[in-house]
Amino acid sequence: MRARDLTVDFPTVTLDTPMIEAARLLADQDLPGLIVIDERGRPRTVLPGTQVLRLAVPRYCQDDPALARVVDEAHADAFLRALAGRTVRECLPEEPRELPVTDPDATVLEIAALMARTRSPLVAVVGGGRLLGAVTLQTLLDRALAS
Repeated sequence: MRARDLTVDFPTVTLDTPMIEAARLLADQDLPGLIVIDERGRPRTVLPGTQVLRLAVPRYCQDDPALARVVDEAHADAFLRALAGRTVRECLPEEPRELPVTDPDATVLEIAALMARTRSPLVAVVGGGRLLGAVTLQTLLDRALAS
């Protein structure tokens, strides 16, 4: 089985997409992450859903989970408002990470190794200089376990 056999159409966002819109896309389509494309439509990075949470959850709550418990429920339920007014560009890590991108001929093991190494729940598949879609962790596991 190759990447081309597992690739599905996948929504993308740009660097200028508002973060709250990106979060809505994640939620509305039940996605594990988003592919961020550049002005030429090529993958620039993958933004995992957990990274979106990391950006929205106050740092003090991440550092000390006990502090998250003392925040009243009304404020706790509104933590995603921290994303308001921010773009995807502003929320990306300063240090570029390895881009989880492969070609259509990659094997299942190559894709799994790339996901594990980059800690990405999806891998962008690029062929002929254009984005063909993505392989998600769920699709990879479903197909690999069915074999």
